[in-house]
Amino acid sequence: MIELLEVTKDYKTTLAVNRLNLRIPAGEIYGFIGPNGAGKTTTIRMMGGIIEPTSGHIAIGGIDLRKDPVAAKKMIGFVPDRPFLYEKLTGLEFLKFVADLYAVAPRILMRRAEELLRQFTLWDWANEIIESYSHGMKQRLIIAAALLHDPKVMIIDEPMVGLDPEGVRMVRDILRGLAANNVTVFVSTHTLSLAEDLCDRIGVISKGALLAEGTVAELNRAAKTGDAGLEEVFLTLVREG
Repeated sequence: MIELLEVTKDYKTTLAVNRLNLRIPAGEIYGFIGPNGAGKTTTIRMMGGIIEPTSGHIAIGGIDLRKDPVAAKKMIGFVPDRPFLYEKLTGLEFLKFVADLYAVAPRILMRRAEELLRQFTLWDWANEIIESYSHGMKQRLIIAAALLHDPKVMIIDEPMVGLDPEGVRMVRDILRGLAANNVTVFVSTHTLSLAEDLCDRIGVISKGALLAEGTVAELNRAAKTGDAGLEEVFLTLVREG
């Protein structure tokens, strides 16, 4: 469902992403980890169609993002690392706004909005303005909004920032449920324990290049770290990469 072929982003002063190749099938939860400045957010912004790669090919569900960006973006639920919310709207009004962007039919909108607001325990605040929400509530709302149009691909940058333990468990279970329903989930995170617990495969990026990818066992073999946890594997790969 997600394919990156020789994707490069060169800012002239910085080579942010260097000939990156990824292929992530439907129903997989893929973790993307790396140190600060490794190229994670740049990669996610290219996958979401926010910035264009300098070179290379990105396809979402077989649709070339450069050739048909609207069709490709309709397949994506996108949650950036710094989501923007119109805080003078209520939670329900914000979902209506997002529904208009994705041309969600009005008859579907109200059913879907209530379903998501209840799922994310926000229904009781549906008609409260967003500026009154806690940080964790805002994070849950932005994820709910990304799911409103039933995307086939979820791209999420740091999904658990600001969430309490109950919220973390809720979002983790929702992401697993999406994967079980054949949605591709791409998660960039600094929380290695989350990546180890949640993801089917993990890619490690540093200085714009993919160092290794696979299950934790496969990453251990690549790093020659025996049966170590992801933290040790990650530090070894980055140090030697």
